[in-house]
Amino acid sequence: MADDPYAPDEEPDGEQQLDEGPKLRQRQLGRSGGLVSELALGTWGLSGEASGPVYHMEVDRVIDRAMEAGITLFDTADVYGGGDMEKKLGEKLDPEKHRICTKVGTFPDERPPRKHFAPEKLREALEGCRERQQRDMLDVVLLHNPSLRALEGDAPAFMRERVEADEVGLWGVSCGDGAIAAKAIEEGAQVIMLPYNVLHQHDFLKVAEQIEGTETGLIARSVLAHGLLAGHWSRNKIFFDNDHRQTRWSKEALKYRLGQLDAVRHLIDGEVITLRSVALRYVLEQHLVSTAVLGPRSLTQLNQLIFEAGKGPPYLDEDGLMELPARLEAVGEEPAEAML
Repeated sequence: MADDPYAPDEEPDGEQQLDEGPKLRQRQLGRSGGLVSELALGTWGLSGEASGPVYHMEVDRVIDRAMEAGITLFDTADVYGGGDMEKKLGEKLDPEKHRICTKVGTFPDERPPRKHFAPEKLREALEGCRERQQRDMLDVVLLHNPSLRALEGDAPAFMRERVEADEVGLWGVSCGDGAIAAKAIEEGAQVIMLPYNVLHQHDFLKVAEQIEGTETGLIARSVLAHGLLAGHWSRNKIFFDNDHRQTRWSKEALKYRLGQLDAVRHLIDGEVITLRSVALRYVLEQHLVSTAVLGPRSLTQLNQLIFEAGKGPPYLDEDGLMELPARLEAVGEEPAEAML
């Protein structure tokens, strides 16, 4: 268990912790998105495509527990599990209580697999989403990692039209680049999904003023940096070939990242009992975040994350947060290799 990205306690404790924990708080999803739970359930890991297969009954257990715990936003993509995750969410979720945030624009069946954001291809993708989700109007649709050039084309206007036609509730962009996020906001994106965590802030900081000024909804992903911020990996951590993290960091970059964790350990204090809790609460401390996407692959992992989100706000000690910038500066800048 030492190399489990979440390193959970024994499962019975995880069950008890969830029952004793608070009900999930709600936040505004941008100017016009209404309220959503401040924690969202991501389904890439559950699809089996991110870091290895997940037993199908465990997938159902995680989704059922998320609903029971009060999670109201479920993040997916039309390509996760070849569309199976969208279909499962459509079957299990109550349209009156739960929202599906899906991502479109990837066409893996083409040879070679390609991204497409032309209106005719997006129309095809949306039709597939409606069929799998069994919903006439899609709750939230994000363009899945478009280029800057794609956002200079017809895609934003097409998505705005889909909102006006009541085919899509909210539209936006999921990306890993602050410049692309900024362009999306300029084009009227109602929701932005960005990587944001205690060690990766620069893309968020590039658009923070825009988000606040336009009241754009912000969905934070990679809040645990794919498990790194749980703080349980050794420097000899090995990822299997079917794990996306196998090619994400070199050994040198991983070693550097693990060293950076020392800069945030001082925030473990009192009710904040793990580094995983520090990482999650750090994201929730940011008032511009509408919801933080969790990526559990088991019921135990989900239980612990919900419990460790805490009773906040405040989520973390104010004095400890004041010390954080200097501590991060002391461990150095981000290495050239991409973290997320």
